[in-house]
Amino acid sequence: MLRFDNDYTQGACQEVLDALVRTNWEQTGGYGKDEYCRQAEERIRSLCQAPEARVHFLTGGTQTNLTLIAAALRPHQGVLCADSGHIQTHETGAVEATGHRVMALATPDGKLRASQLEEVVRAHAEDTNREHCVQPGMVYLSYPTENGTLYEKQELEAISALCRREGLLLYLDGARLGYGLAAARDGMDLPSLARLCDAFYIGGTKQGALFGEALVVPDPALLPELRYHMKQRGAMLAKGRLLGVQFLALLEDGAYFRLSRKAVDQAHALAQGLQAAGVELLYPQQTNQLFPILTRAQADRLAQGVVFSPWSALPGGREAIRLCTSWATTDQQMQELERLLRQAIA
Repeated sequence: MLRFDNDYTQGACQEVLDALVRTNWEQTGGYGKDEYCRQAEERIRSLCQAPEARVHFLTGGTQTNLTLIAAALRPHQGVLCADSGHIQTHETGAVEATGHRVMALATPDGKLRASQLEEVVRAHAEDTNREHCVQPGMVYLSYPTENGTLYEKQELEAISALCRREGLLLYLDGARLGYGLAAARDGMDLPSLARLCDAFYIGGTKQGALFGEALVVPDPALLPELRYHMKQRGAMLAKGRLLGVQFLALLEDGAYFRLSRKAVDQAHALAQGLQAAGVELLYPQQTNQLFPILTRAQADRLAQGVVFSPWSALPGGREAIRLCTSWATTDQQMQELERLLRQAIA
């Protein structure tokens, strides 16, 4: 069976494996205070053009999200996100378990709009009973979104301007950040994110690392005691150098972006083939995620040879599924997937 249901099922790219083996017997400081983490932090600062930024290495996306959000918000505040956002749909209420409400807003494509956020903030400010309500304190975005869509730079600039005007923190989940930046056509890059966001993370788990995320806080004065929160929430890895080693391996010679580009190109070629065969996509293909719409019979036939993620039921007995390419997807796997898709939709 071919697996195209997600982009983190493989282990790690060769560059990471080689680096882990090469450094396996070294003895260094623990808890992220080692030479590898220091070098990786410096590399990320350079790539972000943010020399004052602090970079914190955590093991997974949910852990990063709940640690950062809980550390940044006051007890009476909540976080605004799209109703399809990961903290709303796939983290078992982790953020809400910290005492902060996730305030989900409906969107057609997974993207929040500045005007939508402004309406919510204004409504709260003008509510005479606002002190009895959760106060919006942060905006959570994903880049790419759970639907594989991307914020254009001007959209992110508008949201950033609103957040700064209204005193909201802007946090961007970058679990698939490399794929998003590889697909961007408007100059979106790491320096742009460092300029526009109060915090964001560079995802490793879905991007060639065995595990790990690099949380970037451009202004360290914003969260000066974040490491206390990391320790309290089990996010401070004793063998922290394993995270630094991996991010150095991914970023030193551009493997992170090279592997991301390959996955996006594969998804783009597959999207073109599907559309040429008359298959509609639920969302325009932009990154490594595809959402083809099939009849149930076609989906059942495809499931005989391919593991994919069911996404949403649609009128007329149709359903959207999700297919993901990844840093590890081979050309041979793509050829086999295309063959099975042709058979399923014939």
